[in-house]
Amino acid sequence: MTKYFSRQDSPGASPGLGRERVPALVNVSLNVRDGETLCVLGPSGCGKSTLLKVMAGLIEPDTGQVLFDQVSINQIPLAERGVGIVFQNYALYPHMDAHDNIGFFDILRKQPEKIPERIERISTVMGVSIKHLLSRKPPTLSGGERQRVAVARCLARDPRLFLFDEPLSNLDTVLRVKTRVELKRLQREYRVTAVYVTHDQIEAMALADRLAIMKDGTIVQVGTFQQLYEMPVNVFVADFLGIPPMNLLEGRAYGDKWQGRGLAIRPIRPGLREGQAVLLGIRPEDVTLVPDGVRAQIELIEPIITDQVQIVYLKIGEHSCLARLPLDQPLEVGTSVEVHFPPEGLYLFDKKTGARIG
Repeated sequence: MTKYFSRQDSPGASPGLGRERVPALVNVSLNVRDGETLCVLGPSGCGKSTLLKVMAGLIEPDTGQVLFDQVSINQIPLAERGVGIVFQNYALYPHMDAHDNIGFFDILRKQPEKIPERIERISTVMGVSIKHLLSRKPPTLSGGERQRVAVARCLARDPRLFLFDEPLSNLDTVLRVKTRVELKRLQREYRVTAVYVTHDQIEAMALADRLAIMKDGTIVQVGTFQQLYEMPVNVFVADFLGIPPMNLLEGRAYGDKWQGRGLAIRPIRPGLREGQAVLLGIRPEDVTLVPDGVRAQIELIEPIITDQVQIVYLKIGEHSCLARLPLDQPLEVGTSVEVHFPPEGLYLFDKKTGARIG
């Protein structure tokens, strides 16, 4: 599917630019499997939220269609679609108390007597009581409380599909972790197909069965986190996934050797064009310290006590490189070490296209 916006309608547009059409989604094709949680992951402005709204039927694509079990969403009445949405700003009705926000679907269907039973069941599944919030209106609730009410309202529709648009982005770190646990519990209990939009790869790892990586309105790669981490299709995916990200060093291929600025690595895979511009990639955790290795200068050390590791910033020739090393390995800023890039940890990317080679 493809979706265009006029530049005046796009976020951050300046006035007076006319009605130039810019693509928000470009030839997007995505299959969400029954019962899975698919995370759409990408940087801000890549089209994630637009894609979610198209899937919900809130925005009409310019080309293509959205199918629910092989039926076009346009052929399914709105009340029968069974789509529950949790927006980034929660989109609660400010003039209604939490009770009526959660029970809005039943109020519309003139069956308010079902609301107490739903709330009781939702509280049990979420593992958090929300009864003390029911008489309060959204402006009096904290961010975490509004988030719980929004999720409860979504669940009250008995949805066939959950859509989450960065629902944790407004929460502090501690509450984000706690809420991820609650959402994971909901996934296990309801077993409903879900699409979760986020720019946070930790959330994606914790919640997703599969990931769809987006860039500039396109789906770049789809797979499990491990598949994408170990076999990135291009530089963007390789650099986007991983904390810290993959090292990417500029150089050229000569036979079985990669030659950078003051750094040579061999062997590399054969068959590249002589002198081909190649980015050599290696994950920080694959960089090791060995005797008789490549000499590197330690520029900075960042200890991560909780993981018992240290992120070591190295200068090798004219290249900067990160290594993720055990915390108990004695190192000192300003000293030299010798490092090794094991062949099995190397990735090669075409400098011009960004595509992975091999």
